[in-house]
Amino acid sequence: MAPRMHDYRERGTMLPFDRFIRPSMTVRDVKNQYPGTRAIFEALGFRDACDDCSIEIVARRQGIAVSQVVDALNGEIAGHAGSTE
Repeated sequence: MAPRMHDYRERGTMLPFDRFIRPSMTVRDVKNQYPGTRAIFEALGFRDACDDCSIEIVARRQGIAVSQVVDALNGEIAGHAGSTE
């Protein structure tokens, strides 16, 4: 089951530009910086063996739109934008 797409823009939650998750980031870096994203990676079928690959590479290998993955991940961290992670 795919994670629900978050529209953090509609909720009015803004992330600073440097906090956005980008397709070029490695899965491992995102998991380490934002532990709450682990469940999203698991739901999308990203295996631990792929942790050193970029999000874009793994998404393409899985046949998932890169924008869908990045939007879901950014939605997760936007939901915690006011909390300390």
